[in-house]
Amino acid sequence: MLSRLRLQSSLYGTSTAFRMGSGGAPSGRSNGPPSRSAGLSLLDLPKSAIFTSKLPSDPDFPTPVDSDRAPRSQLGPRRVKAALYTYVRPEKQREPDLLAVSPAALRDLGLSQGEEQTELFRELVSGNRILGWDEETGTGDLYPWAQCYGGWHGSWADQLGDGRVMSLFETTNSSTNVRHELQLKGAGRTPYSRFADGNAVLRSSVREFIVSEALHALGIPTTRALALTLLPHKRVVRERTEPGAIVARFAQSWLRIGTFDLLGARRDGALIRRLADYVAEDVFGGWHNLPAKLPDKSPESARDPPRGIAASSTEGSDIEQENRYARLYREIVRRNATTVAAWQAYGFMNGVLNTDNTSLSGLSMDFGPFAFMDNFDPAYTPNHDDYGLRYSYANQPSIIWWNLTRLAETLGELIGAGCHVDDDDFIGRGVGDGLTPDVVQRAKAVIERAGNEYKAVLTTEYKRLMANRLGLKLLGQERDELLDSLLELMESLELDFNHFFRRLSNLGLAETTEFESRKAIAERFFHRDGAPSVIGERARERLAEWLGSWRQCLVEDLDGDAREDQVDSPSDEGRKRRMKAVNPKFTPRNWILDEVIEQVEHRHDRTMLLRVLHMSLHPFDDEWTFPVEALPLVSSSTGTTDTTDTGTSSSSPGWVDSGTTPTATATATARAQTKEEAERFCADPPKAKRATQCSCSS
Repeated sequence: MLSRLRLQSSLYGTSTAFRMGSGGAPSGRSNGPPSRSAGLSLLDLPKSAIFTSKLPSDPDFPTPVDSDRAPRSQLGPRRVKAALYTYVRPEKQREPDLLAVSPAALRDLGLSQGEEQTELFRELVSGNRILGWDEETGTGDLYPWAQCYGGWHGSWADQLGDGRVMSLFETTNSSTNVRHELQLKGAGRTPYSRFADGNAVLRSSVREFIVSEALHALGIPTTRALALTLLPHKRVVRERTEPGAIVARFAQSWLRIGTFDLLGARRDGALIRRLADYVAEDVFGGWHNLPAKLPDKSPESARDPPRGIAASSTEGSDIEQENRYARLYREIVRRNATTVAAWQAYGFMNGVLNTDNTSLSGLSMDFGPFAFMDNFDPAYTPNHDDYGLRYSYANQPSIIWWNLTRLAETLGELIGAGCHVDDDDFIGRGVGDGLTPDVVQRAKAVIERAGNEYKAVLTTEYKRLMANRLGLKLLGQERDELLDSLLELMESLELDFNHFFRRLSNLGLAETTEFESRKAIAERFFHRDGAPSVIGERARERLAEWLGSWRQCLVEDLDGDAREDQVDSPSDEGRKRRMKAVNPKFTPRNWILDEVIEQVEHRHDRTMLLRVLHMSLHPFDDEWTFPVEALPLVSSSTGTTDTTDTGTSSSSPGWVDSGTTPTATATATARAQTKEEAERFCADPPKAKRATQCSCSS
């Protein structure tokens, strides 16, 4: 059943100038006060630092004043012990250039639309301004910090940490009551930089900026991206010399499994407990929000367990006991299972899934060599260094469980202590000789049950998502074969994963009545170059057979008393609308991101970046109307596209760089071009650019 998930039982073994003004607003806009929508200014935005107020800081620089007064060279890189972070400020940047801002991110943070046009916003997201800190007096309530953590990369990697990331503050959106932690990535060296330079290149920053918002728009749990800033005077050496950049990003929490890993490796039991308490109380909103013990091992019981159990309560008896730390571990397991299910359902691969980039909150995070699937291929990995396919599509569920078992090893004593977890002797000395056998057995039992729960949650959520993508009310035992056979077809016939479901969404039941008509329809699902030649006519027949089975399931699901001769009923039209609402027309494939990077880095034109961002924020739309700042540069005099690469000065003036108002002809030309480009981005990937792989260097 659903074999393509690869959930085997063995899983559970223990100065560059740009054509847009430097402020990020088009040069043709008014220089008057920026217009604003509902929301707050940066100054009015509520700010906190609960993370630093409740968890221990670097003992060598325990306060913001200590860090602020110290020369940067004294801060590190170095080993940091008995701490979860170090206070450290971003490096100052010269003439930073704001390239793009996500309007969805502004909204979700509670910022007003228009705030991104202010000087304060540009200074903040480039690291040149710290809110809550007076640089003249060296005093304030807020100061940036970098987190300390370790990680398993198959083998133990020891201390890692935020080597180029600083958190600025936390903020809670008063409308949603959701708290986020805002960070800058690529803002300079920290104590955790090791041998690195603390920088991020434009190439990887463009990729992270786009994919963060794309995943969110698809409904996949993820960290977010607020702004992308070019550092025109920063040249960064990777495989080649590249321009530097900063991504302003945010998440409800940036804590990872690797945060616990490092404490476990150092046998710091007191800090493990303190961190676990923080995660439950301040990240997950309280112990009462954690899942109660499941009554049995059935997948049904794992779907929606009751909550509201008091922190002091231990459920079950003897070896079956589950205390609050067992419930905390299971919540982390459940969140990650839900996210992996979404990755698999939408064909997304992170590319690197070590414990230091596996989120405790179950968020997609730390994007390096990621990709969305082109042709369905379970063995595909977007990471060109992943020779063993450790992070391939098929292995993502297994590797996340492997990471979760590393977390269980660190939490083992707390989980295994059961009802004794709050005993003074246990708190003071840990597991004594008398408790050891029971602790080990109890912890093993919890981990085994959590493994079953992980599989149940992942499978249930995956089936729910795939049923939605197929337009079905549900997938059950009798319908699982429909999905399994489809995935086998997609692999053998080299079908594009996400395009298949979108094209299926446009298919009416009336078109699928006869076998011959279904065989003709099958052609729609192949690439432009047709079905694989080695299969030929049989490929169309196999797809026609599958479409017949799918059609029968849809007919069974039709509302009311719809019969075979009523397949054009409003019920079927509603089904098509529902399918299009969950099957994206656009996903930011690697070949598209490569074009964006080429335009920004080498042609000094960010308009394609803005268009791809807009499409990523609205992936289910049939077509897109782009804001004026995202239109390509068009000559006001000739109405032709300006493709010159001459910085802010163009030999063929366009309205964006010259500040003129576009003519109707120029606007129409630009909009026609963007429509053509959008359709190209939603069409078949060029054959030579399918299933490309990426470098880990960023």
